Amino acid sequence: QVQLVESGGGSVQAGGSLRLSCVASGYSGRCMGWFRQATGKEREGVGGIDMNGNTILRNSVKGRFTISKDDAENTLYLQMNNLKTEDTAMYYCAARPLDCIGFDYRGNSYNYWGQGTQVTVSS
Repeated sequence: QVQLVESGGGSVQAGGSLRLSCVASGYSGRCMGWFRQATGKEREGVGGIDMNGNTILRNSVKGRFTISKDDAENTLYLQMNNLKTEDTAMYYCAARPLDCIGFDYRGNSYNYWGQGTQVTVSS
């Protein structure tokens, strides 16, 4: 049984930083991603990482966010720097049993999801 547990969310001022973590159990880390959903908006993909550590990020977070993973610890990370108010959302990690093919920004091909961690950025 695959279980994903996120942590690290919180409230910060604009320009601040947070690091989200996602601990995976029962999963080998072939293709994982971070998604977010703001109140009243559709879910959107933040970025993904494949089994070789290659990453893809959406344009609005490039240069500010970094995705990484620690295979030994079965943990996925999202380092978020220079946060903006528009980054406020519930953040979810997700995983799929198949290899990545690019990045599925809608997340429809991801089978496993965490419970989410809230990130709130104030001006």
